[in-house]
Amino acid sequence: MGEVKLDNWQKIAADNQKKYKQYLQKADKSKILKQLPDLHEEAFSKIDCLSCAACCKNYSPRFKTPDIKRISKHLKMRESNFIDTYLRLDEDGDYVVKKSPCPFLGSDNYCSIYDVRPSDCERFPYTNEDVLLKRVNITLKNSTFCPAVYYVLEKLM
Repeated sequence: MGEVKLDNWQKIAADNQKKYKQYLQKADKSKILKQLPDLHEEAFSKIDCLSCAACCKNYSPRFKTPDIKRISKHLKMRESNFIDTYLRLDEDGDYVVKKSPCPFLGSDNYCSIYDVRPSDCERFPYTNEDVLLKRVNITLKNSTFCPAVYYVLEKLM
């Protein structure tokens, strides 16, 4: 496996969308799943989320019921107040933040609720789990704004 170039990665990821899709649809899934933990670790040894935070700036996780309970308790807010203050229902019926960037993202790219963040945030960008293969459209979208997803896909190919 060669070295992955991280300069100009967004253009490369955009140019490679079709190639990534074909690869993910035809790939040996069990072989890929075995590689993901090491590739995930390698990606994050080279990429610092705090220098990017594109996920927190442009997209929202789903806030599931356990997330809402945990975060509102942490913020010492009633769940209904937390929802009214920060969340809205999206077209899929999921709670998401009202606007981007995420209201919990600081100017230093640190998350003010990191220890109790939504499970979607904790799992993102899914480069160490089967979501990478099972939800190809999400993986493709993520590869255009998350350098770690781009890195893992390039390494796999």
